[in-house]
Amino acid sequence: MNIKFCRRRFLTTGAGALGAIAMPYLSRAADRPAITHGVQSGDVTVDGGVVWARADRPAQMLVEVATTESFKDARALPPIAALPESDFTAKMLIENLPGGQDVFYRVRFRDLSHSAVEGEAVVGRFRTAPADRRDVSFVWGGDVAGQGWGINPDDGGMFTFAAMRKHRPDFFLHSGDTIYADGPIASEVKLADGKIWKNVTIPEKAKVAETLDEYRAAHKYNLTDENLRAFNAEVPIFVQWDDHEVTNNWSLSKELPAAYKVRDIELLAARAGRAFHEMYPMRESINEPGRVYRQISYGPHLDVFVLDERSYRGPNGANLETAYGPAAYFLGPDQMAWLKRGLLNSRATWKVIASDMPLSILVYDDAANKKGSEAFAQGDGPVRGREFEIADLLRFIKMAPIKNTVWLTADVHYAAAHYYNPDKAQFQEFDPFWEFVSGPLHAGTFGPGEMDNTFGPEVRFVKAPGPDKQNLPPSAGMQFFGHVKIDGGSGQMTVTLRDRADVALWSTTLDPKLA
Repeated sequence: MNIKFCRRRFLTTGAGALGAIAMPYLSRAADRPAITHGVQSGDVTVDGGVVWARADRPAQMLVEVATTESFKDARALPPIAALPESDFTAKMLIENLPGGQDVFYRVRFRDLSHSAVEGEAVVGRFRTAPADRRDVSFVWGGDVAGQGWGINPDDGGMFTFAAMRKHRPDFFLHSGDTIYADGPIASEVKLADGKIWKNVTIPEKAKVAETLDEYRAAHKYNLTDENLRAFNAEVPIFVQWDDHEVTNNWSLSKELPAAYKVRDIELLAARAGRAFHEMYPMRESINEPGRVYRQISYGPHLDVFVLDERSYRGPNGANLETAYGPAAYFLGPDQMAWLKRGLLNSRATWKVIASDMPLSILVYDDAANKKGSEAFAQGDGPVRGREFEIADLLRFIKMAPIKNTVWLTADVHYAAAHYYNPDKAQFQEFDPFWEFVSGPLHAGTFGPGEMDNTFGPEVRFVKAPGPDKQNLPPSAGMQFFGHVKIDGGSGQMTVTLRDRADVALWSTTLDPKLA
């Protein structure tokens, strides 16, 4: 009896005492843990996806998931910690969801020091991949906050994300250059017509990123844009990286400019990689932590092969090797073997190869002097250097045979459609295929680039400013994204290239070939 009495007394008086302390604490929103940069979802498949958020302090992320917008059928998931070691970010894999289902999730944070204190919830949504042959729609592009063109409220902010959001796509394939870690953001930029572009600024973006916190800040800067946060809350992301997540044209041979006090490119890449993985809702590899390349299956009609053309490449050089070896690595042997195996085993109608760099556009390591190679292409003629990987892969696809491969890319800051014709190629052991280029989403517009004839690309469409008008600001309107629709019944794929005003610039419909 005494034990029960003491316990009852403890619960009564204890709860009252805690309530007296907690109530004033709870009465001020600033005293509750807050979500600082919206919510995101990503790497969605038929039965689940990853949810991400960031807190403003050490906290536990609490997630509820439902199949109705009212959250009437919500189930609460076990909490996970958001700690200083991850810059208070947390991501959770939600599993055991029905296929082809609109899923609603609600995220809030609970203070680690005061377990009764919870912040306001933020709601997001995604749709799981279909188990049946329904329609699929997605958008893609790359290049965000580059060349000093940051968030300008007077220009509508990162307006391209608002245009993409209108299409209610199933997912967004981000083709890299998610940030420009090497690109400071000034408060003002004078335009060619004398007008002033005014950027939102943060202290960390006043210089190139070198520390882990500076890399993190570059990602967080983008997430201050209202258009991007609204987009992220509704559209899951399949993300890859390219060079500017670290520094321009980085490889093991990178000679860092004077702006860098940290001179070790591998150290910078390690810090940048950690920030990248913290800031996006990616499924993480158990066998290789930090791996970017992965296959995402989005129903019977679509497999997406997300490549990593940074982590395994050899040093940037002339790219003229006459035999395949470490100097010519771009994907590298392990990733090549993974890609071949995945393509061979895929039963999806379409196999989208998400390449963060184009196959045949010349991208120079030293653009000012047109020297060195940054991408696959090195100039007209037979297969050399990094092109050995592409030749080997295209030959494999033909011989397997593997049908209905499409390449999607960005990087070059203009929109284009390339049809690869073996009859016009130096290397001819492949079946015809398409490569589509989009971007920038919010960066300077350049191009068009020079084409390499090794694999016979025919330029069927191009939208670029021309050689006399380079690095156009987003306000010039030449910001681009691609939109893909796959018809559930016929399996036809329609690819449309659009600008930030959502004007359809060019489109084609591809009929699937029978295996």
